[in-house]
Amino acid sequence: MQHFPIFLNLRGAHVVIGGGGDAALAKLRLLLKTDAIITLCAPAFLPQIIALRPRVTLVHRPLLGCDLQRARLVYAATEDDRQDARIRAIAQKAGVLVNVVDNLEASDFITPAIVDRDPVVVAIGTEGAAPVLARKIKAGLEGELPTGLGKLARIGKAFRAMAERLPKGAPRRDFWAEFYDHAGPAALATGEGAVQHALNALLARHLARKPAPGRVDFVSAGPGDPELLTLKARKLLDRADVVVHDRLVSGAILELVRREAQIIAVGKEGYGPSVSQDHINALLVEHAAQGAHVVRLKGGDASIFGRLDEETDALDSAGLDWQVIPGVTSASAAAASLGQSLTRRGRNGDLRLVTAHDMQGFAEADWRALAAPGAVTALYMGKRAARFVQGRLLMHGASPAMDVAIVENASCPNETRLYTRLSDLPQATAALDGPAIILLGLPPRRAAQNQPQTELAL
Repeated sequence: MQHFPIFLNLRGAHVVIGGGGDAALAKLRLLLKTDAIITLCAPAFLPQIIALRPRVTLVHRPLLGCDLQRARLVYAATEDDRQDARIRAIAQKAGVLVNVVDNLEASDFITPAIVDRDPVVVAIGTEGAAPVLARKIKAGLEGELPTGLGKLARIGKAFRAMAERLPKGAPRRDFWAEFYDHAGPAALATGEGAVQHALNALLARHLARKPAPGRVDFVSAGPGDPELLTLKARKLLDRADVVVHDRLVSGAILELVRREAQIIAVGKEGYGPSVSQDHINALLVEHAAQGAHVVRLKGGDASIFGRLDEETDALDSAGLDWQVIPGVTSASAAAASLGQSLTRRGRNGDLRLVTAHDMQGFAEADWRALAAPGAVTALYMGKRAARFVQGRLLMHGASPAMDVAIVENASCPNETRLYTRLSDLPQATAALDGPAIILLGLPPRRAAQNQPQTELAL
C-alpha cells in the first residue's frame, strides 16, 4: 500500500485550487461537501464556478506562493502540464501537500472515489491504477447502502454517551449491531421520531442481559488462501476479542481480523523455536475466563495435526465453552491444485494422513502399509524428514520409482508444484522454503505422463 488512507478534518482549513476549468470544478464539487475554506486561483473561471460565490473565493490570476499561507491542501488543476508543475513546485516550497490532477507520480496525495451517506463516508482507492474499477465499486456500494443510513448514524452518534452504560467490548458491539442491522432501519421506516424510542428500548433490553461468558472458537484457517475460509470462520474473525494464531496462518487471513482485536502469535516450528503447548493452553483459559470471545486460529483443518485435543481438554478442565469450525486441510488443497483425486477406484480405497515427526522426533508409522503398491499417503511436515521417510519406505518394500507429488505453499500465490520419485525425494525437498505437503504414491495425471517427472509446472 503506497497511499495510506486517512480522513482529514477540513473544518476551517484552507484549501487552494489552481485552475478554473472542468478539472478544477470536479475537485471543487467534492470539497464543497466539507467545511473547508476554499480559494481558486486562475485567470478565468467557468460560469458554474463563478455561481458558487461567496461560498468560494475566486482570485483572477495564476496561483502564487502568497496564496498558500496557512493552506492545508493544494490542487493543481489547470489542465496545463507546465502550469501544474509550477504549482507543484510552489506547494513543495511552502510545505503544503499537493495533488496534481491526473498525475499520480507528481501528487503527494490522491482523492478517492466516495460514497457519501453523511456522516458515513466510504472511500475507494486503487492507488491510481484503475479509476474505472473504483467507480464500478462505488456504483455497487451506492446501491447497497440505503439513503437513510446517514440519518441512523447521526442519531446513533448522539446516543453514544447513553450506550456507554454498556460494558466495553462485545456487549456494546452487539447493541450497535442490532440497532444498525434491525431495530434502527425498522424504526426509521415509520419516521425519525421512532428511532429514538427504538434506541431507548434496545438499550434497556441489553442492559438487562446477563454478561455472556467467555468462549473459544477453534477456527480452521485452511491452507492460506482467505477465499477458502468458511463463512462461519469469516464471521467469527470479525467478532473475536482475542485471536491466538499459529505460525502458518497467512497474513492475508490475519488482515480479516477485527482491527480492535488483540492478536497473539503462538507459532510452532519443527526443530525450531516454539511457544510451549502449556503456555498456549494457559492463554486460552486466561482470556476466555475473563469473558473474552477467543478465536484459536489454526492452519489447515484444526482437527488434523493441530493438537486440538490438548487445548480442548484444558478448556474442559476450566469449565469453558468451545466449538470447532472445520476447514480445508492442506492435503485437499494440494490435490485440488494438482487437479488430482486423493482416492480413486481401482487404485486406492483408503487415504492415510501421516505426520513426519512428533514430540519425540521423526515419527514412526505403518511403513509396510504406506509402501504397498497403490497406497496414497499425505505426509505433513515432511521436508526435514524426507530422507528418514525414504529410508523407512524402501526398507519395507517400496519401489524407488514410487510416484511422489509435492505442493509447497498450497493455495497461495507463491505455490509451487512438482512430481518426483521416491528415489529423489530428499533432493526434491531440499530446495523448498515454505510449508509443503508430500503426496506419496500419487502418480501424475495422464496429461502429465510425458512431461519431466522431477518437476512439473501446471
